[in-house]
Amino acid sequence: MAGLFELFVDAQSQFRFRLLDGRGAVVAVSSGFDDKLAAIAGIDAVRECAGTGLITDLSDQVPGGPRKTYSPGTRLPRTMDQPRIQNKLGTTG
Repeated sequence: MAGLFELFVDAQSQFRFRLLDGRGAVVAVSSGFDDKLAAIAGIDAVRECAGTGLITDLSDQVPGGPRKTYSPGTRLPRTMDQPRIQNKLGTTG
């Protein structure tokens, strides 16, 4: 299902956009932009890098534990007990 970007003006008169999934649920909301062209450029940037962006896991369950970076196309683990992905050092964890 294709997503949809909605461009809107917030209560502080700043331009923002939100990304909706194919069912209309909000997936992400942008920060505020001073003008419409900047917000549209933000949408273009999301379109360009979203499919190739890495994911860095900052929610370590063990304080001070290693951060993990997930490559595009990697299925994320359902629990941190069973990750089979590569971290920044290239080891599986």
